[in-house]
Amino acid sequence: MRLTGATAVLLAGWNFSAIDGLVLPNNNNINKIPATRSYLTSKTHNPVVSIRRRQPSIPSWKASALFSSAAAAASSGGEEVVPIATTTTSNNHNMSATSTEMEQMPKQLQEEEPTATTTTKSMTNVTTKKKKTYQELRAEGGTFTFNTPIGALNPFALYYGITSIVLGIPWFISCKLCQLLYFITGNRFDKKRRIPVFLSHVWGVTLMRLTRCYPTIKNLDILQDFYKENRPAMFVANHCSWMDIPFLGASIGWRNYKLISKKELGVVPILGTAIRAGGHIMVDRTDRRSQLATLKQGINYLKDGVHLCTFPEGTRSRNGRMLKFKNGAFKMAYKAGAPIIPISIINSHKVMPTGWMMAMRPAHGLAEVVVHEPVESEGKTEEELAQAVRQSMISGLPEDQVPL
Repeated sequence: MRLTGATAVLLAGWNFSAIDGLVLPNNNNINKIPATRSYLTSKTHNPVVSIRRRQPSIPSWKASALFSSAAAAASSGGEEVVPIATTTTSNNHNMSATSTEMEQMPKQLQEEEPTATTTTKSMTNVTTKKKKTYQELRAEGGTFTFNTPIGALNPFALYYGITSIVLGIPWFISCKLCQLLYFITGNRFDKKRRIPVFLSHVWGVTLMRLTRCYPTIKNLDILQDFYKENRPAMFVANHCSWMDIPFLGASIGWRNYKLISKKELGVVPILGTAIRAGGHIMVDRTDRRSQLATLKQGINYLKDGVHLCTFPEGTRSRNGRMLKFKNGAFKMAYKAGAPIIPISIINSHKVMPTGWMMAMRPAHGLAEVVVHEPVESEGKTEEELAQAVRQSMISGLPEDQVPL
């Protein structure tokens, strides 16, 4: 299957910019490489970058180093990176690297391309996120697993997907009607956007019940006691699967809450409409101004009595183990003087692992959500608050999800 450069970039989820006719990830450390044409193709899930070069040409190993560095740099934002193999042609001449070129590569990189050398060395600190092979997917999902360009499916995943879409149609229409109502009334009706959150909760709970994906929730009495105090809170949970979102919503219950998510979710069909209609917060992780606006909006929500929920790791863990925290959630809670309620989500990555389009198995009897006692932000620094919350979340995780 051949893809245009723009389409392949969209599927990969990378932030690209055009440089002299060649599509490259944004990276100030990568020298411009003149080219007349570039395109991506996909064979066995490995896009191949082909370049028709202008004169003067460069050895293919050097182009490979630059493109490999670019791929590694793109992965720093937490998005999945597809391995890139590079071939270079000039005037129908095959520029494949010879063994002599490979032997000379370290020396020439040091002498002729110091910038590329620096970037290449930094690759050792970046974990390349490769797509799973068909054999790995089949081992997870069973004999009838098959792969697609946007994720693997098996019979249960098909059932889950069809059910979610059927339920999603009335959800989508209802959210659109809410948006129209808010537009007509100038946002004077339902100012805190409670109705779309209610509709989203109905969709999520119904879907999980029909597909036997409702998790076991422990320590719900902690939330019941906290709600009696009529205070807003910041809910934070570990993140290793798409299923974490409905699991977290099921734990919070029939309350008005706003999810802090990356802006990329805004383009997901149905879900994006629900996020916008519900007044949820979407942040551009590459834009400092967007991050500051998110901080201000989150603080205002907490001061207005609306719960917030987020995943402080900032991205999904691919193996289930908790990652390092970012400080945004703790800064919001600290500034607003709101408590943080830690939540440990167990085995969601086994219900819908990375590489799957939908949940591949029921969560009932497998996935669990553990609610912990609220951690007050008053009397603590942001660092102390983050550390206390992290330790609380770790205490509820099994050994295979505890950070190394």
